[in-house]
Amino acid sequence: MQLHQKIVLARKNKGLTQEELAAGTNVTVRTIQRIESGVSSPRSYTLKAIAKELDISFEELASSNDAAPATPVTAAADEKHFLQMHCLACFSYLVIPFVHFIVPAWFLKKSGAQTAAVTAFARQTIKTQVYWQIALQLLMLITLAWNFIRAAYFEKTLHLHYLWTFFFMYTINAIIIAARAVKVHRLYN
Repeated sequence: MQLHQKIVLARKNKGLTQEELAAGTNVTVRTIQRIESGVSSPRSYTLKAIAKELDISFEELASSNDAAPATPVTAAADEKHFLQMHCLACFSYLVIPFVHFIVPAWFLKKSGAQTAAVTAFARQTIKTQVYWQIALQLLMLITLAWNFIRAAYFEKTLHLHYLWTFFFMYTINAIIIAARAVKVHRLYN
């Protein structure tokens, strides 16, 4: 039995209408209609919500005699989990400031075979971290040059503090990583 047929059968056995199932899972009625007709396959988050509302285990609902429908759901969930963990690994810059991009690179290599799209996304994230590290070092050098020029030629006592530059760049990197994580969330939901 295919996934959409299992959902229809379980919904009818529980005595729910499509509208009631949609309300209980926080999805639109149109989404439930498309899933039950087999036009679209639900994402793992939606499938888990449907399973919970129908009082069926996620594994029971996802498994079927036809293995094809369950595989994309599991694969998509695995890809999302990997990319979320990859983004989380980028926060290693808080502990290992100069070579932190090695952690997500190692994580990507250790993960084994991923799809080309997932690997490309992860590599782009690593590249962004390398560029951020270069930008941080350049901005620190510019701060040093600014302070040197101000002290040598203008005899001003007001200098640009290195911690301002440091915290500014660290905040920017946190925003960059969070934006990548949000992008992962949007891609898989």
